[in-house]
Amino acid sequence: MDKVDKAEFIEALNIIEKEKGIDKEIIFSAIEASLVSACKKNFGSSQNVKVEINRETGDVAVYAQKEVVETVEDPYTQISLIEAKILGPYHIGDVYNEVITPRNFGRISAQTAKQVVMQKFREAEREILYNQYITKERDIITGIVQRYEKKNVIVQLGKIDAILLPNEQIPKEEYNFAERIKVYVLEVKQTTKGPQIYISRTHPELVKRLFEQEVPEVHEGIVEIKSIAREAGSRTKIAVCSKDPTVDAVGACVGQNGCRVNVIVSELNGEKIDIIEWDERPEVFIAAALSPSKVVTVKINKEEQSAKIVVPDHQLSLAIGREGQNARLSAKLTGWKIDIKSETQAKETGFIEDDYESDSFEEILTDDNQNETQIADNTETSTEQQ
Repeated sequence: MDKVDKAEFIEALNIIEKEKGIDKEIIFSAIEASLVSACKKNFGSSQNVKVEINRETGDVAVYAQKEVVETVEDPYTQISLIEAKILGPYHIGDVYNEVITPRNFGRISAQTAKQVVMQKFREAEREILYNQYITKERDIITGIVQRYEKKNVIVQLGKIDAILLPNEQIPKEEYNFAERIKVYVLEVKQTTKGPQIYISRTHPELVKRLFEQEVPEVHEGIVEIKSIAREAGSRTKIAVCSKDPTVDAVGACVGQNGCRVNVIVSELNGEKIDIIEWDERPEVFIAAALSPSKVVTVKINKEEQSAKIVVPDHQLSLAIGREGQNARLSAKLTGWKIDIKSETQAKETGFIEDDYESDSFEEILTDDNQNETQIADNTETSTEQQ
């Protein structure tokens, strides 16, 4: 490189450091290491080669490093103490750097510098992108559908594309080009080709994040989401409780005339959402979870974490749900095994046994009382609105 090229090179590194956040010293060190390899490759040197770049001027110097010894056995890697003392105050064991800068090395150094800088550019950009999106992990983000790659859907998230795998896609949901969708960021991986982002439309946390966005009380922590059970594309049950006795948790999540929950239902393409009032008493919580079905009796076995439920005869199919969905989601939501029978079946089979404790659900409600009944009614209403 001539003087003009060197000056421009140093100035370019200053700009890179300022705008891209890449330390100049990292680039200098990388160029020097690359030049050592280039020197050995192009000039067949078997010596211990060292390359130094002047940080101020950009001048490049190549040295053969030789150890100062009493008696020289290898002239390529050693120098005698007598010779070394002529050149400076050296002692045995010191390293003497002999200048051996080859002719035309400026051209090689310029090419190498360009390659290294471009490589560092790519590495820095990958690192910046990774740091930007790793903070989005376990959160939701809006993306734009780009294309299908086999069964995968590629979704653009700003400057990078994310992958929506088949098992993370909502069943029967269509993804059209340029459509804006909200996705849950499952994982951000750093690879040699840059960050790889995996996203989901089926994860239960997607529903939780949507409520945090749409319901201020949830975002502020006044209303807490205790648990979620979801069968993506079909139905979700969500249990909520209020930390402020003046705030109705279910009402806050539903919104006036269902305005808040309807936004979420729309985002999930019509997926039904049941909002349940969480209760620390498992009997009450399990009964509420089976909404929209009414419950006559709940009896639990704490050791087995199981519950036996009795419902009115005409509501047995409603309590179980289509293909058992309502009972299945209720069990996931509460964490209890659930067995449901109608009143007639319970009487005929001796369904309620002595090892299951608790009074009838009506008596539990009477103890607490009217508030829980009102909440159950609100929950059913919110479900019917869907």
